[in-house]
Amino acid sequence: MRKQKGFSLIELLIVVAIILIIAAIAIPNLLRARIAANESSAVASVRTLNTAQISYNSAYPTVGFSASLANLAGSCTGATLPTSAGACLIDSQLASGTKSGYVFTAAATATSGINSAYDVEANPQTQNTTGVRSFCSVADAVVRYSSAAIATCAGTETPLQ
Repeated sequence: MRKQKGFSLIELLIVVAIILIIAAIAIPNLLRARIAANESSAVASVRTLNTAQISYNSAYPTVGFSASLANLAGSCTGATLPTSAGACLIDSQLASGTKSGYVFTAAATATSGINSAYDVEANPQTQNTTGVRSFCSVADAVVRYSSAAIATCAGTETPLQ
């Protein structure tokens, strides 16, 4: 009797089939986990923007709330001090408007020359791929969500639990 060296073709095909079955089960779960992580990051970023807006309003009462993400950011290093044009309250990644698969926007509403209200929105870069829900918040600092893209936060969206 000859001694067999290596594997037969059937044995290799069985191993490949098992690997493909495991991959077919694991990949959808991995994608759902990535979407959940992106949504969690977006909610945390909206909360960060709420805190930054409140701090900005306290630091610059003659301006009110910030009208853009750029005003909340800035490069305050060394001799450069925070100003209303660059308050150094958020990081440059969030100020760029994109982070963790989401696009962030901020706007303010002026009353008598002072920004008396604001809204921030976080929409997925690619719906159902980088995120499923859109998030927003207004001056009451409650994070809200919607399954549709949010252009302007009306404050009537579903509050996040």
